[in-house]
Amino acid sequence: MLNPQKIEQIIQQVQNSLPQGMKELGKDAEAKFKQVLQAQLAKLDVVTREEFDVQTQVLMRTREKLNELEKRVDALLQAQNQGQETR
Repeated sequence: MLNPQKIEQIIQQVQNSLPQGMKELGKDAEAKFKQVLQAQLAKLDVVTREEFDVQTQVLMRTREKLNELEKRVDALLQAQNQGQETR
């Protein structure tokens, strides 16, 4: 679900912004930072792009059906109203 390349890019950006003295703290800090970042990202309630796209398509089809049903209900109500007016 989480893209490891994106995580690596974020870590690299953070490391590049650190002063030289901080950069020299070593691989332990990098590994710990990765662990913390991955743990925090894993807590997020996110869906994959594929899941999002599928649900978007489902929503679009549902809206189309709803619009069709609304038109049918309106037509039936108009027919009913016209029938009551002729009585």
